[in-house]
Amino acid sequence: MEELEITLKEQGKIKRLTDKTFRLDPRIGEGYYSANYFLKSRHIVTKCVPGHTVTCQWFQRTEDAMVCGIDESIAILQKFAANPSSLKVYALNDGDIVKAGEPVLKVTGKYEDFGFLESLIDAVLARRSSVATNVHRVVKALRGSDAFSMADRQDDYLTQPGDGYATYVAGIKKFSTDAQGAWVGKKGMGTMPHALIQICGGDIVKAAKIYHETYPSEKVTALIDYHNNVVRDSVMLYKAIGDELGAVRADTSKALIDHWFDDKDTSGFDPHGVCKELIFALREELDKAGGNKVRIIVSSGFDETKIEEWTRLGVPVDTYGVGTRLVRNDTVGFTGDLVNLDGTPEAKEGRREIPSDRLQEVVLR
Repeated sequence: MEELEITLKEQGKIKRLTDKTFRLDPRIGEGYYSANYFLKSRHIVTKCVPGHTVTCQWFQRTEDAMVCGIDESIAILQKFAANPSSLKVYALNDGDIVKAGEPVLKVTGKYEDFGFLESLIDAVLARRSSVATNVHRVVKALRGSDAFSMADRQDDYLTQPGDGYATYVAGIKKFSTDAQGAWVGKKGMGTMPHALIQICGGDIVKAAKIYHETYPSEKVTALIDYHNNVVRDSVMLYKAIGDELGAVRADTSKALIDHWFDDKDTSGFDPHGVCKELIFALREELDKAGGNKVRIIVSSGFDETKIEEWTRLGVPVDTYGVGTRLVRNDTVGFTGDLVNLDGTPEAKEGRREIPSDRLQEVVLR
């Protein structure tokens, strides 16, 4: 993905990703995904008032949002707008941080050439920027700790490639599925699921051993909360397979209290789910058993607030698995407005063209 790296790392250079990266559906050009009234407007303008030059600008209302979907929107314009080389396009870069009301993309040209793409670009920018902003907030809370995306199970499977791209832009580069990494050249990573333990009759050691037999080049990463006894079972598994155990993942439901606390006073904290007291105990007991190299992975209900607290307090987590929080789609919403007609300001009440010295010209072919 050399092209991707240039776009993300050298923000001053306008070398954009192409429709081949985003695998755009050819039906976009037929108006299949456009709001019908935009299609009607294009037909009316073409028939009755053609040839007028308009400027459309896109902005959103969230402070400190990470914009994403710019390159995809430009690829859409390049592939599906009529006469793309006649359009004047000014844009920010994927990964830029923007203020509320700041324009991220401006397109000037004949309305009938690109206007029907307005709502589609709204949606691309909103979805990608929501995911990127969510991930950006999580990455800040991580303070350099590792994380991977488990968001494949949180939404329609067709969202995975685009969400994975936005996740990558914002700084998390490990995924659960190949589809999440498809646009950025990354394969999904996997561990031993609860299902394998269940099929082995609840025998965690057996499940780990047959996993390692099947994938001998990999150290075992074991989901360890099957019996809701994370500390005991982690130590037991390490003693059984030794250095073949690379990591354990605690995924305890918030509805449960781990059996580690059965004989302990929990009055001073909430012991439900994957709590920090459980992880401190897990690290201590693994180290006592000689498993100081066994990594600890946590998942189940982690967001930037919980991660920020844990990293600040030094909870001994090596990797966080985050799912639902990454793909909330209501974080950032975009609006496209026509703000100029034939070189003269013209917009609905309350809207105007917003000047920006950050936008850079993008030349379409």
